[in-house]
Amino acid sequence: MLDEIISRDSSLFLRFLIGRARHSLFMARQKELAPCDISPPQANVVFILYSIGHKATLAELSRYTDRGVSALSVQLARMEKDGLVKKSRENRRSTLLKFELTEKGLKAYSETKEMKAYDEVMSVLTMEERQQLISSLQKIINKSDKYRTMES
Repeated sequence: MLDEIISRDSSLFLRFLIGRARHSLFMARQKELAPCDISPPQANVVFILYSIGHKATLAELSRYTDRGVSALSVQLARMEKDGLVKKSRENRRSTLLKFELTEKGLKAYSETKEMKAYDEVMSVLTMEERQQLISSLQKIINKSDKYRTMES
């Protein structure tokens, strides 16, 4: 019934499908990560820290994750408590905090870097279909970002 109602408006139907796809991919990744005792958002931060040299500021991580500083701060505090990251200052007088991977964080990276769930799910698309999807999603993201930053 809902699909029938939503399918009458292609923009609404696309939003619905994008939301379902995002949630479904998240759940698949969560299932894959369960044995490692790490969440998909935590695995993403570990991946980013590893990729940019094991050390980053909160602002840098916020930019790469496209999440707000306050939400990311809470997540990093939890990750520090779990022993995945540690925070430090560049020098004693600096207020600038940097977050870096611990040994446990590096181990988590090596255990989670292969994204078999995503690869398996995306295998239903040909390389050409993937490129078309990438192009379409980039257009949607760019337009959405422009809309967000437009003055009312």
